[in-house]
Amino acid sequence: MYAHADLFAYLSLYEGFGLPVLEAMACGAPVLVSNVSALPEVVGAAGVLVDPRDVPGIASALVHLLADHDLRAAMRERGFARARFFSPERFIQQTQEVYRDVANA
Repeated sequence: MYAHADLFAYLSLYEGFGLPVLEAMACGAPVLVSNVSALPEVVGAAGVLVDPRDVPGIASALVHLLADHDLRAAMRERGFARARFFSPERFIQQTQEVYRDVANA
């Protein structure tokens, strides 16, 4: 479903990480997310951030993104690149580094 979506909106007030957003970017869906919690860190410059309590701002962003095919195409490419940043291999490597640091401390 993500791969065929014109846009994925995830307007959470609190998010521990944002795995659905990462999944959407990995599948090529442009993302519109809340500018709170962990979502800005997960999305980086690959998506559009909005205040989840600003309904007119959300509506404006949705209309703008759905009307601008070129912007969505650029966001897809940025999303693919951003999703690769969170690869399982990188996660394993960083986790091992933390364990090594703790063991050596």
